[in-house]
Amino acid sequence: MDNAVAWSYSALKTFQSCPKKYYHLKVVKDTKESPTQIMLYGIAAHKAAELYIKESIPLSSQYAYMQEQLDRLKALEGEKLCELKFGLTAAMEPCGFFDKGVWLRGAIDLLVINHDKGTARMIDYKFGKSKNADSSQLQLMSLVVFKLYPHVKSVKAGLLFCQEDKLVPTKYDADAAPTMWMDWLPEVQRLEAAFKHDVWNANPSGLCRGWCPVTSCEHYEPRRS
Repeated sequence: MDNAVAWSYSALKTFQSCPKKYYHLKVVKDTKESPTQIMLYGIAAHKAAELYIKESIPLSSQYAYMQEQLDRLKALEGEKLCELKFGLTAAMEPCGFFDKGVWLRGAIDLLVINHDKGTARMIDYKFGKSKNADSSQLQLMSLVVFKLYPHVKSVKAGLLFCQEDKLVPTKYDADAAPTMWMDWLPEVQRLEAAFKHDVWNANPSGLCRGWCPVTSCEHYEPRRS
């Protein structure tokens, strides 16, 4: 390929789940995934949290349960960046979210940087159940932080399950970044190989039973009532 394949955490997860689904959603774009009510609620709640922390806009009654959680975050020492959109080139240099040479793009819900100490706190808001919490996105976002802000040497990150008032914490150090990147680069190379060879094999799973939007797939089965 002449250009690097642009990817994001969610796009890579879709590819890992089913390359054929990725192909229809992200490559030919002949299929769209309709947002669920839970997803729509999460989008609205993310916006409410952003406006509260960044502009002190009061929370509406349906998000009042987040008040104490967000107040604790507002009290953290450091520069607060809400819904921080970022881009990295294939050389892992910072670039714009929509730049032509972007390789990795995404957004961080909340990043609090203590520039004097060279540390950061990072929060990803969640509105589902914490039972199957997956912190892999926090690892990737921390790797991005180390590229965007080279003076930051450690990131304390957490998945904040707002409706449960539960934080699932983790910590990442810049010294371990080269090793952590190896958790991602082989999978990105698989994605690039799929583009290069134009091979998008289906990966049948339980999602084929009425939960996948790619109804043209040979493995799709209508959901039983």
